[in-house]
Formats: sequence, C-alpha cells, structure tokens
Amino acid sequence: MGAVWSSTEDEREPLLNTTQQSDSSFVQPASRVYSRRWLVLGLFSLLGFMQGMVWNTWGPIQNSAKQAYGFTSIDIAMLVLCGPVGFIPWFLFMWLMDKKGLRVTMLLSAFLMVVGTGVRSIPLTDLSIKKWLIHGGQLLNGLAGPTVMSAPPLLSTTWFAPDQRATATAVAALLSYLGAACSFLIGPLVVPAPNRTALLHSSADKSGAHIRDRVQIVLYAEFAMVFLLFAAVVAYFPSRPPLPPSVAAASQRLSYRSSFCRLLSNFRFLMIALAYSVPLGILAGWSGVLDMILTPAKVSQVDAGWIGFWSTVGGCVVGIGVARFADSMRGMLKLILLLMFSGATLSSTWLTLTCLPDSGSHLPLTAATLYTSCILVGIFIISSVPMFFELFIETVYPVPEGITCGVVTFLSNLFMGALLFFLTFYHTDLSWLNWCLTGSCLFSLLLILLFRESYDRLYLDVFVSV
Repeated sequence: MGAVWSSTEDEREPLLNTTQQSDSSFVQPASRVYSRRWLVLGLFSLLGFMQGMVWNTWGPIQNSAKQAYGFTSIDIAMLVLCGPVGFIPWFLFMWLMDKKGLRVTMLLSAFLMVVGTGVRSIPLTDLSIKKWLIHGGQLLNGLAGPTVMSAPPLLSTTWFAPDQRATATAVAALLSYLGAACSFLIGPLVVPAPNRTALLHSSADKSGAHIRDRVQIVLYAEFAMVFLLFAAVVAYFPSRPPLPPSVAAASQRLSYRSSFCRLLSNFRFLMIALAYSVPLGILAGWSGVLDMILTPAKVSQVDAGWIGFWSTVGGCVVGIGVARFADSMRGMLKLILLLMFSGATLSSTWLTLTCLPDSGSHLPLTAATLYTSCILVGIFIISSVPMFFELFIETVYPVPEGITCGVVTFLSNLFMGALLFFLTFYHTDLSWLNWCLTGSCLFSLLLILLFRESYDRLYLDVFVSV
C-alpha cells in the first residue's frame, strides 16, 4: 500500500472487456473488491471535509470578522462567493479527471487547498494586505470544489461493489457538508463574539486584537490539517484498483466531447439536474450567511452556529442512512427523493412563515420552532445529495461519472453565486432568502414528480453479471 500510483492516458478505457464466447454465453469479467477502498474513501472524504470547513470559515463568525478585520456584509458575502467562483474552470478539472484519472486531479486540488490555507494564515499587521490574502486563499480553496463535489460517484463506481455504491457516494459527498457544519461549531466557540452573545468568553477581552489572535488560531489549525492530508494523498491515492469491482466499472465510457453532447441533449437529465441544482445552490448560499439571516430574530452568533451545525449534521447522518437503504432496496431513488422534498417544502414554508416581519399573521416565533424548522430544512435537502448523484449516473450511463456530476455541481454553484450576487445589493432585509429557499424546494418537488426514472447502469450490473 505504500506504492505511489500514477495515471496514464488510457485510464478511460475499460479495465476488462467482456468477449463473446458463443451465441448464448459470455466470458464473465474478473472482478474483485479490495479492502484498500476504505482508505481511498477516507482520504477523499477527509479532503472534502476540510474543503467545506475552509469555505465556511467566515460566515459563522461574521460579526467577529467585521470588528477584527473591518469586513462589511458585502465582504462576508464575497468570501462565501469564492466557493461558486471557484467552479468557473470546472470543465478543466472534469477534463483532467477524465483524461488523467482521479489521482492527478486530487493532487492538484489538495495542492490548491494547501496554498490557499497557507496564504490565509500568514500573520500580518497590515489589515488591508491581510484582507486580500484572505480573499485569495478562499478563492484557491474554492478551486478545489469541482473535484471534491463532483468525483464521489466516480470513486464509488471505481472502487465499490453495486450494493455499496450509494453508501460510498453518500460518505464521499456529504463529508464536505459536514466540514461546513463543523465550522458553524468551531468558529463561534474558538473566536469570541464582539457582543455579549458568546457565553464561553463573557469575561474575555473582546478587542479587535484579541479576536484576530483567535481567528489566527483557526487559520493555523486548518492549514495544518490540509497539509497533512496533502501529504497522505501524495503518499497513496491510486486512481483505480487493479481489477474492477463490477461490470459497470469495467465498461467503457463515452469520450469527453460526446459526453457533453449526450448530457445537453438529454431532456430528462436537464430536468433532474435543475431539480438538484436550484435547491442545493440556494441552500448553500442561505447557510453561508445564516448568522446574518437570523440576526433580526435576535439569534446570537453562537446559537446560529448551533442551528447550522445540527441541520447539516442531521442531513449527513440521514443521507448516509438513506443511502444504505437504497443499496439494499435498489430502484427506488425517485420515491425517496419525492419524500425528501415533500418534507423540505413543508419545513421551509414553516421557517419562512415563522421569520416573517411582525404583521400579526405569521406563525409564532420561538426558539423551538426556529431550531426545528431550520434543522429539518437541512436534513431533507442535504440528505438528498447522494440520491441525486446516483440517479444522475443511472439516467445518463455510460457518460463518465465525473463529467455528469461536474455539470450538476457547476449548475448548483451557479445558482448559489447568483443568490450571493443579489445579496451584495439587497442585504438590509434578508427575509427574501427564506422565500427563495421555499420556492426552490417546491420547484424541485414538481420536477421530480414529472421525472421518468431509468436504471441503465443497474441493469448492466444485474443482468450482464448474472
């Protein structure tokens, strides 16, 4: 396991070919599931975890950052916007993944994260230069997003058997969300708030210098963890196993150009891609400024962090559990998504009506209702991510998994970027963000209801391998 694997130009070719032996029989391709797949999954998932944590560093501590560095609400929105901006060259990462394999793409993404977190953590007394370095570091971290958010289905197909694919996809895809959730917890607990809402630091010095020192601790810690993961990826992260785990993993995929033609001409794919990208993009932007949204409701920075934390953690736990169920009861992806977005629509409507300005007609605002509605929104939407990924691959197979999910994650970040762009102009009253979230859930529910599902990859694994 200590060997360093390299990727070659022919990695897109099938690992093994099935050859016809007679009119009624085929030579079954040799397949094997390797225990090292868990190490590969762990490294990928941890890198995604750190990418999500670094991306969401500033949203949960936006009040502290404003006092310590002189940030404005527009600056905070721009720092969050670095995530979707990093997806602008997404097609280059998809090309690299398709031509050179997952190892080369992972090395490049991890290197960008090391440089980005390193630049942010440089101790400077000149705040104007420090602010530019923070923005640059956030952008470099955002450039790693296309890999950690698009490659989970490719990794699961390449390394895992059909009855473990959805679970592997869920773990690899949702760990980045879990990283963003942990920043909701770590940031407010380590960095003191500039007001009296921070319980653990009520007697501490709240001056800007003290806050900057605490922020610097967070930046150093994130850089150290990213550097260790980069070293681990350099030491061992093969693009694929010696033998494929399934027939689908061994089969040949379409070329890079043919894949885009197939995707853009497939109305069913475009339909389900919008059902995924609109609510996920809106939710990502909404979560990134959750502290700002809940401030009018007199929710403290720490409490907003706990709400964001539990909503995302709940979505990750439920998503992995549902993926395990989908592995055991295959062919039910549409039904699962319908149930999830029915719940997402109801819970987001509840949240929106609860947070309406005081007009005498909205639902009562209490800590219990606010916590519950926010957490349910995160659970229902975030847990749908691996189900969507698996449905994408089944719908457009044999288009390469990385290209398929690269397109939909780009669309998701496009909608997130559009939301944050409007936020830079309309940031005084943020109740419109809750309405956007509710509308996106209802829009997705209608598209899923009209979608006609198919399972081309599953058919190949079940009937060809028998």
